[in-house]
Amino acid sequence: MSFLRNIKNLAPLMDRVLVQRIKPEAKTASVLAVGPGAVDRNGQRIPMSVAAGDHVLIPQFGGSPVKVGEEEYTLYRDSEILAKITE
Repeated sequence: MSFLRNIKNLAPLMDRVLVQRIKPEAKTASVLAVGPGAVDRNGQRIPMSVAAGDHVLIPQFGGSPVKVGEEEYTLYRDSEILAKITE
């Protein structure tokens, strides 16, 4: 995605969650942005389980990588997030 100059310009759609790993080898990440949620067959919006700023446990594999400059991010579906880490 060479046309993307700033990660703040990326707005996840539907039930997507944009995360950045805390450390490259870590299985935890910080949520940067979330979409509005998926829509069920009745047209009702399904609330997201995480919010921007949350720390989450992510799967070892999967997601869609996004690179902006030297920074690496990943887009996951809300259902792929394994857990929310609470303080």
